Amino acid sequence: MSSSPPVATLGRHGAATLPAVEVASYNVELKDEDGFIGDRVSRGAFQEIIHTWRKRLAKSGEDPLGDDPSEELSKKQLDALLLQNGDPNAAGLIQSAIEEFAQELARVIRRFMRLKSWRDTERITIGGGFRASRIGELAIGRAAALLIAEEVPIDLTAIHADPNEAGILGAAHLAPRWMFEGHDGLIGIDIGGSNIRAGVVSLNLKKAADLSKLRIWKSELWRHRDEKKVERESAINELIAMVRRLIDRAEKEKMRLAPFIGVGCPGVIAADGTIERGAQNLPGNWQTRSFNLPAALLEGIPRIGDHESTIVLHNDAVVQGLSEISFMNDVTHWAVLTIGTGLGNARFENRSSEKGR
Repeated sequence: MSSSPPVATLGRHGAATLPAVEVASYNVELKDEDGFIGDRVSRGAFQEIIHTWRKRLAKSGEDPLGDDPSEELSKKQLDALLLQNGDPNAAGLIQSAIEEFAQELARVIRRFMRLKSWRDTERITIGGGFRASRIGELAIGRAAALLIAEEVPIDLTAIHADPNEAGILGAAHLAPRWMFEGHDGLIGIDIGGSNIRAGVVSLNLKKAADLSKLRIWKSELWRHRDEKKVERESAINELIAMVRRLIDRAEKEKMRLAPFIGVGCPGVIAADGTIERGAQNLPGNWQTRSFNLPAALLEGIPRIGDHESTIVLHNDAVVQGLSEISFMNDVTHWAVLTIGTGLGNARFENRSSEKGR
């Protein structure tokens, strides 16, 4: 007796079966004798590599990057030092750091490829805040070249959407397309270890019924990491205020929002909307059975337009990866790695060529 394929269920948080894909795994925490291997390819890891190279060069001369601490050097500053006609020693230091980081990224990818849940992965797309820089793009390109040279059968690409928008855009793939018929947009939320973003996703269904023309209409950003001390409750209140402002703006512009909010958040997401683990970088304690993020958001945003709100929560790497669905028609098994405060990961299998009809 044959079994029916799994059906995506609206409202189930952290679901393995989504309209267009099966989520084979996410938030995998690989360890070795030195700890979590993902920590070696985070934004902090790159800053540490920069710092180590600065110390090496300072022993034989002047630090080409000056007096600013490595953790305070922004991606924009490093990009400028690398690309502009400036000090060749500074550019050489940054290039050395990129090479070392790329070597580590290639090693991490090889480890993931040995996992049973990542078997037969054909393509990995790299997202996250680190990708949103020239140094990030170069590190990804160099890691891709290393994997090709080592004959690792994987296609390594940079995520197509702006990495700062991908985690919002992917929210549209947490619900079936029929839910958005007759609407112009929806609310997406991307919660990270440094920032919280909320935005209105323009569906553009008349241009592409398959959700391949998603765009950010309006968005808001709050850098909670810049605040001295942020409690969980105040973070939720700020997020609710951001979303309400976006809803009000959409209503004033006569934009018909679907009564749906898709949320990406770090950690392992239980079916009831609680976060089991992996949210330690968020402000306050989000990993407790007494806290339910979808319920907290629903209390603050009970309705959108004339309908009750529906809120679906999933892991942030999963949601960011979902923004790539329209670029994965030529493969079956694919994955995403997000490089930011930590290393996020998710592995997908396309459900069918009809993308969840």
